[in-house]
Amino acid sequence: MDIVVHGARVVDGDGGPGYLADVGIERGRIAEIAEPGRLSGKRTIDAGGLVLAPGFIDMHAHSDLQILAAPDHTAKVSQGVTLEVIGQDGLSYAPVDDATLAAVRAQIAGWNDDPPGFDWNWRSVAEYLDRLDTGIAANAAYLVPQGTLRLLCVGYEDRAATDTELDRMRQVLGQSLEEGAFGMSSGLTYTPGMYADTGELASLCEVVAAHGGFYSPHHRSYGAGALAAYAEMIEISKITGCPLHLAHATMNFSVNKGKAADLLSMLDEALAERCDITLDTYPYLPGSTSLHALLPSWAMEGGVAATLERLRDPAQRTRIRVVLEEEGSDGCHGVPVDWDTIEINGVRRADNAHLVGRTVTESARAAGQQPTEFYFDVLVSEELGSSCLMHVGHEENVQAIMRHRVHTGGSDGLLVGARPHPRAWGTFPRYLGHYVRELGVLGLEECVQHLTARAADRLGLTDRGRVREGFAADLVLFDPETVADTATFDEPRQQAVGIPYVLVNGVPVIDDGHRTDALPGHALRKAPRTPS
Repeated sequence: MDIVVHGARVVDGDGGPGYLADVGIERGRIAEIAEPGRLSGKRTIDAGGLVLAPGFIDMHAHSDLQILAAPDHTAKVSQGVTLEVIGQDGLSYAPVDDATLAAVRAQIAGWNDDPPGFDWNWRSVAEYLDRLDTGIAANAAYLVPQGTLRLLCVGYEDRAATDTELDRMRQVLGQSLEEGAFGMSSGLTYTPGMYADTGELASLCEVVAAHGGFYSPHHRSYGAGALAAYAEMIEISKITGCPLHLAHATMNFSVNKGKAADLLSMLDEALAERCDITLDTYPYLPGSTSLHALLPSWAMEGGVAATLERLRDPAQRTRIRVVLEEEGSDGCHGVPVDWDTIEINGVRRADNAHLVGRTVTESARAAGQQPTEFYFDVLVSEELGSSCLMHVGHEENVQAIMRHRVHTGGSDGLLVGARPHPRAWGTFPRYLGHYVRELGVLGLEECVQHLTARAADRLGLTDRGRVREGFAADLVLFDPETVADTATFDEPRQQAVGIPYVLVNGVPVIDDGHRTDALPGHALRKAPRTPS
């Protein structure tokens, strides 16, 4: 064997009790599982006291650019992540043409940065996946971003797609799925994806379903209209037969305090009707996004340049201010903005660095301005390139949702900015340490199942997500007594403790707690299925 893990407590991902075993790895696969002491190899890892589990699957990652621009990728592999699902929230970098790529780069620079000199040598999904195959730390699966698709075929206009435009979207989507994408994502509080009506989304989901994929929407509201927004997505799944995976399925903002039961009741009803639904969550209260995402959708129509022009117009500022402060913009989930809850955590300009770690209210007070006017000035100064934390979550909702039988884990982690959300470094050890060991919200085997096999099943993977002979050797060894996240909101780039070994395709990427220089990951491609 290339590597033998001796005497591990194997928690295999299926939810059953752990057992002691040796696990032998050869040519990137689990070659044999045997009684302790039976196997030998070129290298032996003594796992006494450690749990051996399948590598964790991050069902909602925003590593699309950073996995290439900063391939060390310690944030993810150090917490046991061996597979990330990218192309999320309806905005990513393929499929594109030159103009679409330029627009997307500008719009989501606050998520992913836009590093100078980077080689953007792809346009199609196939070309992007080929680029990932040149060497990444963890494996990646891609979703076709519906907002990017609409930008490519319709543009930034707030209107219904024409029949010709919808036909083109369906054709490009189908081609992208045939090239290896696992499904489609949406960001329905982000432009231009949010301009699509239910019928347009359903038409696209028909294509996804025909190709054996799934739909992963960031739906239209996580605030005042959350339950109606979830209901719309479930209805689309029902009428199209498209499997549904609800992205970062939270119930946030003051209007939803204690309302997780309402969501879960709706979910159980749909599951009883044989709807194919799963969801993911992150184990934290605050959310994180681009600072400009709070704007009403009409203010973002036309793209970044048009938005900045509106923000420089006093009359338009007044109109936007009324929507933000009094009505609740669709970008802010239908809830009037509370600037005390919006913390700037990433900027691009050095002269704005002092804003990081402070709420809009605090910085506006220091500048002698009203918060909304200050917010507008920051957006203009940053050319929309800044990011924020939104302190709007509720612990009882977080715990209730993570207990559900279709729950999986997703970090939703942004990797750039001065103080990114700590979920980018801490999601998976936080599940195991805080919510399993400390609070007992989930049992250990149950939690591992959530983070591994259940996610692999949603992706349709038949050789990952479990510790099983013949499966890919994506594995994590952790100490159940010490595993913990150390990333905080003040110091977010901190490596977890209690995770000494992580293997991707049989190659150690974390070895005795240290990052190796290995880049054994690659793009996974969904096997093509000819639509009926």
